[in-house]
Amino acid sequence: MTRPETLGFSSERLKKIDAHLSAKYIEPGKIPCAQVQVMRRGELVHETVLGHADVARGRKLARDDVFRIYSMTKPITSVAFMMLVEEGLVALDDPVSRFIPEWKDLGVYSAGLGPYLTTPPARPMQMVDLLRHTSGLTYGFQTRSNVDAAYRKLKVADPTGPDMDGFVAELAKLPLEFSPGEAWNYSISTDVLGVLVQRISGKPFQVFLAERVFGPLGMTETGFTVRDDQKSRLTACYNAKPGGGMELQDDPETSTYFATPNFHSGGGGLVSTADDYMKFCRMLSNGGELGGQRLLAPKTLKLMASNHLPGGQDLTELSRSLFSEATNAGVGFGLGFAVTFDPVKALLTSSPGEFYWGGAASTAFWIDPVEDMAVVFMTQLLPSSTYPIRRELRTLVYSALTGPNP
Repeated sequence: MTRPETLGFSSERLKKIDAHLSAKYIEPGKIPCAQVQVMRRGELVHETVLGHADVARGRKLARDDVFRIYSMTKPITSVAFMMLVEEGLVALDDPVSRFIPEWKDLGVYSAGLGPYLTTPPARPMQMVDLLRHTSGLTYGFQTRSNVDAAYRKLKVADPTGPDMDGFVAELAKLPLEFSPGEAWNYSISTDVLGVLVQRISGKPFQVFLAERVFGPLGMTETGFTVRDDQKSRLTACYNAKPGGGMELQDDPETSTYFATPNFHSGGGGLVSTADDYMKFCRMLSNGGELGGQRLLAPKTLKLMASNHLPGGQDLTELSRSLFSEATNAGVGFGLGFAVTFDPVKALLTSSPGEFYWGGAASTAFWIDPVEDMAVVFMTQLLPSSTYPIRRELRTLVYSALTGPNP
């Protein structure tokens, strides 16, 4: 590990990360564990490993333990899709129906509980809509509309449900919530990108990721299942209990992740380690290349990490999702990541152009191109909205930054 002062960090201030997480979250039993990696200019300057991988069995967290990263799968899937864009096999303004003809006649919900009354969309859904969540698709866990309820009834994107082709066939039965491009709604859009990667490349989605992303980056611990040699390192996952405390959600000795899923979710299906995910982040912060292996060109990554919401709006202005929160002022969405374009408006200690995302079990990452910095945070508590831990962590890391990018 590099001495923090040589890269513009304060060692004493970085130690406050551990103290804060331990005193506020680990010791009171609010979260089971915490692992933080802070990197600058490709060098690790701080690592936190706290708490228990399995509380009931008293197993301490180890730095190579395996976590469910849920929606931190989305940036990986988005990168895979953009690799195909770079190869000229698909374009951002292509209609999705070019490769999913089953969706050619998708309508927008008007009324009904099924059969549905629909109206034609103002324009066809495009590939860019899937990347930036303006597709008109939704998630079943949201509870705002009859379309959300229909997703729950069909168990859309369930690992034990239909395979990739069956997934899009089921969605063809359901209407869109709005015309593509009219709003932002967090959704199964990135799961659809996984289907598109499979259809366009001609390879199973999980094979494409293994061969084209994980292999070149040396991400040997990342996949859709927990291998036999990883089982002893799988962390337990917990639900937050009303009123405080935790209850077991997925037992690491009988986990559903031991079985091969029918549906490989590009939106939330992967497990990984902090080291592995930091390799992915280092590739992103290094302009698409790591260790001589280039996945994307720098210009492509710059495009991905720019705000693509129509009219330059932020999430508070365009969102119809449960993720529409006041703290998202000054935050837009790119091609696979949220993008902070106005830290003052967002009330965030960060830099313009910082991009990030997180997972349902409270995991998170962010990359700051201005400071040449990447941070990965791992824990296992559902839902991610339980505590403001990710916002606090961002403040603590930036507070330890004492010098400019050397």
